Amino acid sequence: MNNTAFYFALYVLSVVVASFSQILLKKSAAKQYSSIIREYLNPYVILGYGMLFGSMLLTILAFRGIEFKNGAIIESLGYVLVILLSRLFFQEKITKNKIAGTVCILAGIMIYYL
Repeated sequence: MNNTAFYFALYVLSVVVASFSQILLKKSAAKQYSSIIREYLNPYVILGYGMLFGSMLLTILAFRGIEFKNGAIIESLGYVLVILLSRLFFQEKITKNKIAGTVCILAGIMIYYL
């Protein structure tokens, strides 16, 4: 694997980690807690923010080997992943509006990149 492919893979991993962290944070937000401290200091929130921090570090490392303009393309993968993970973990419906919004985001990135 050449250096560029390594950095692209690192950035894709960063997006996947960030997407899973969003799912954990959403899972935490859906629960009722006995106190405000428990609301913010529970395993889902701590792990979710820890994963976001890890994702940030992976992104910083990835940008050492890829151009910033390519980052937007990989980052858009996160929108698609969150929709799919929400369907998988929360049984949320993938509506026409979600598909249309995702297509608009992806189209905008494609137009920008071209």
